[in-house]
Amino acid sequence: MQTLYTLSTMENEVKPGEPQKLLQQHFDQTRSLLIYLTWFLTEVIRYAETDAHQKASKHLPTTEDLNVNTKIAGNELLWKMLGDPALKEQFAIEKPQLTLQQVQSGDTDLVRKIYLLLTETPEYKTYTARGSRDKAEEKKIIEFILNDLLLANEIFTSHIEENFPNWDDDGEMVVQLLVGYIHKPGSYNFKEMMSADKQDFAKNLLAAVVEKGEHLQSLIVPKLKNWDPERIALLDMVMMKMGVAEFLYFETIPPKVTINEYIDLAKDYSTAQSGQFVNGILDNIHKELVQDGKMQKVDYKKV
Repeated sequence: MQTLYTLSTMENEVKPGEPQKLLQQHFDQTRSLLIYLTWFLTEVIRYAETDAHQKASKHLPTTEDLNVNTKIAGNELLWKMLGDPALKEQFAIEKPQLTLQQVQSGDTDLVRKIYLLLTETPEYKTYTARGSRDKAEEKKIIEFILNDLLLANEIFTSHIEENFPNWDDDGEMVVQLLVGYIHKPGSYNFKEMMSADKQDFAKNLLAAVVEKGEHLQSLIVPKLKNWDPERIALLDMVMMKMGVAEFLYFETIPPKVTINEYIDLAKDYSTAQSGQFVNGILDNIHKELVQDGKMQKVDYKKV
């Protein structure tokens, strides 16, 4: 949807291969967000070592300065994550530390600020008070940092929004991916942000709408009644084309699933009336296709 909307707003003629290139860029942006969140989380945890070193290096360190508890920096789950070759490769490619260095000066010590917030929490004090290590506790403290000190922190989420425009669209999915990775470090292929089946579906749907856009629009326009097609919200038209493309060319997707999916997308991304509008148009087109025996679910390239 994002790719098709971008293509619809382009003034120049779309070049061959450009739609797929834009789609890949969206996939890459999602990966960059995941890598940055993962890196930031590990930096907060590791900051205990930096804090201990800085305090011990004071001209006249106090007893407290010389006895900073660095247990969390040795978190076993943390080091499983940092030891993952796939994650290390992505850190080297993405260079997330540069993103933090490039933000406004007031945020350059954001890692330190969040670490200091962590040290004042009962959860952290309970964790560091335990002399032994427990797998459940190791995971619990990392999830606490992620959920309560990062995702629930307006300063942090504002920082993410400023640096990753795709946060609103991809944030929920990326957080789910990160939680899954925390549960099983080393199990994720960061080069593939989704399964091969889902990637193929996205590429095929994109190709169907791009290559058969005029045909799809010819089915939509007669259903607009008194609406001028040029005054329809561009995003609504994009979603309706996607829905009709699924009717015609994707035999495994039930029409009701298609309609419900685009109703939800319209409500989330377009105007207040878009959900009802898209629902009405797609439902009418579906009924007509069934009545005329045109719901054949054939390969779009043959239409």
